[in-house]
Amino acid sequence: MDDGIRFPLLPQVLSGETADVYFIRATEVLGALELDPHVGMEIFPNKPGLCCGVRESLQLLSEAGFDGQLWALAEGDTMSAGEAVVEIFGRYSTFGLYETAIIGILASESGWCTAAREVADAAGTVPVVSFGARHVHPNVAGQMDYAAVTGGCIACSTPLGAALTATESSGTMPHALLLIVGDTVDTARAFHAAVAESVARIVLVDTFQDEAVESLRVAAALGEALHGVRLDTPRERGGVTPGLVKEVRARLDRAGFRHVRIVVSGGITPDRIRLFREAQAPVDSFGVGSYISGAPGIDFTADIREIEGRPVAKRGRIPGMQRSSRLDRLL
Repeated sequence: MDDGIRFPLLPQVLSGETADVYFIRATEVLGALELDPHVGMEIFPNKPGLCCGVRESLQLLSEAGFDGQLWALAEGDTMSAGEAVVEIFGRYSTFGLYETAIIGILASESGWCTAAREVADAAGTVPVVSFGARHVHPNVAGQMDYAAVTGGCIACSTPLGAALTATESSGTMPHALLLIVGDTVDTARAFHAAVAESVARIVLVDTFQDEAVESLRVAAALGEALHGVRLDTPRERGGVTPGLVKEVRARLDRAGFRHVRIVVSGGITPDRIRLFREAQAPVDSFGVGSYISGAPGIDFTADIREIEGRPVAKRGRIPGMQRSSRLDRLL
């Protein structure tokens, strides 16, 4: 799976500083006892969803010098509660310290990925873009966007997320730009003059005046160069509604601007997407933020099930590896 993609792993992860301290102490004790058996460990979730985080876990082990075997589901594969999604075979000293990091990576990325799939399924054929970077710590923004695209978003807002997914980052202008320039049309013209032609001209139209009025003003100013308008009406004004989308579409069409697309963002969830679709509101794409980035992680557990080829397990678990035929060897 060495395709050139590299996640920004912090040096503290590789040094073990982000590990639960009892793994550090276990390493000290086993070293004192001169015990370093060959073990088999399986990792499984506590509920169904989409598996994501395998690539980063693989990179972590590779950079740490692990020379055993790793078997896993592919990124984005469905997983069931209790199903082994990762199996690791090797000397315990070569990977035991990274249990915290690996199950944490899988937990977060699988949670984001699963939420993105829920959004994408609700949207059907309407594209969804991940706008959630502002809702997470910057150290994991790229991973969140990576998981969102793996789950079904067509693009994401951060350049790092785009680099990890071989896509182009998506987004044009913030409200800050419009407020500083002072007028929507002036901002649109300045953006058109300054930004690379490869960037779609999608203009925010909810900052100063009625969204339909602003949409017509911008369309008249940019003409065929205008790719779309984005509706991000704040909740203080009722948010974006199906009726508003229909009005903007109707006014643009009647004025001869049928090519202008409508992007909807701001508090978008699967339920709200279904509301737009049931009302047959002509949305061309959705920008989704906190529903994906704020999704809870999926709990994973890592258990040693084999020591020197001998099946073992803690009380309540079944000894021996599952050895699922769904897993592929990656190391």
